[in-house]
Amino acid sequence: MSPHPSVQTADRIPTDAALPQGVDRSRLAGLDGLRGLAALYVVIFHCWLYTVPKFPANPGPAWLGVLMYGRLAVVFFLMLSGFSLAISAAGNGWQLGGLRRFAARRAWRILPPYWAALVFSVAIAWVIVPASHFGPPTSKSLVVFSLLLQDMVWAPTPNGAFWSIGIEAELYLAFPLLLLIRRRLGAVALLAGVCLPVIALGLLSSNMNPEQGRIGLTPHLAPIFAAGLVSAGIVVARDRVRDLPWHWLAALAVAPVLLLMSAKGAVWTMDHYFWIDLAVGPAMAMLIVAVATGRPAALVWFLATRPVRNLGAFSYSLYLIHLPIVMVISRRVARHFFEPGLSAFWFTLILAVPISVVAAWLFSMIFEAPFQRYRSWKALALAVQSQGAHWSSLRGLPTTEVPASDVKAQPPVR
Repeated sequence: MSPHPSVQTADRIPTDAALPQGVDRSRLAGLDGLRGLAALYVVIFHCWLYTVPKFPANPGPAWLGVLMYGRLAVVFFLMLSGFSLAISAAGNGWQLGGLRRFAARRAWRILPPYWAALVFSVAIAWVIVPASHFGPPTSKSLVVFSLLLQDMVWAPTPNGAFWSIGIEAELYLAFPLLLLIRRRLGAVALLAGVCLPVIALGLLSSNMNPEQGRIGLTPHLAPIFAAGLVSAGIVVARDRVRDLPWHWLAALAVAPVLLLMSAKGAVWTMDHYFWIDLAVGPAMAMLIVAVATGRPAALVWFLATRPVRNLGAFSYSLYLIHLPIVMVISRRVARHFFEPGLSAFWFTLILAVPISVVAAWLFSMIFEAPFQRYRSWKALALAVQSQGAHWSSLRGLPTTEVPASDVKAQPPVR
């Protein structure tokens, strides 16, 4: 509840998404936990990437090798994004609810924190440490990354984590079409129509493996996003489908991939990410479905605990701003005390993880949470004005009341 009565009828967006009837929000809360842990894993991966030499070889203990696959966490983000966008549509006959409305919501949700993180990243890259070996960002970088064109037009990156944001924007553009195909032709047709051309492209091309600093090498992530969309239908399906042991099916699906990765090693795995990304897709989809349907209970309980759930609540901000922080600590602080290697990694990890988490929480309070709660600039301005009037009244200063009639209540929005 707002501390000031004039804002209670504001254009405020509830944090709970509008969900189909029969879908348990408490179970879906576990997905926030998954998102938070995936973002935290990416932070740890980047601590490793920028401190341990000879990557992707692992010069340290074998058990630390599990920290070297940050890309797979980003693939999981894209899968979860497709699922989250489709869950409401799945319970509504796979209807989008209006193209303009969808586009406006996505832009309002994604762009403000992204642009703020872009300014932050450019400042760090110009003043303290460049974001990549291609040098500091240029004026071209500002244009390309501001318009989310980084997957189509090359420019020196201001933040190495931004590559996936451009891809996600492209997938948002494709989402209405994917939803239409799912509604008209069904799940099998959608997956076949997206997967088969990508597989053929991989088989016919000499080198489709993603490479840092390159563009246009990510068509295989479209099936990942589409699989997330399709899997949302399971959550609203009949009980006999929902009650399948999706967590065990996920374990069975991922086991061969993990065995292959273990046998071949990290270097081979990263040279074949095109196929690895596709291979882990089914297991990721089934894990999401398992958690969304409440299994395994112990995992869902853990993911829904307050610290993990809260981490998921600002995971987007954590993903956006953590890398400049990691690079400052690893390239400008750790190097004064340690040579590249495990000592530098542990030093960077101990500093960068808590600093990134706290900074991301503060960042989200300013640049993310307000855009989740309020749907327009007018509503946001009225909320700020109302809050300012509230604090002025507490200090005994004259205030200007914001009439409730000036603001129109709106239905919930994702």
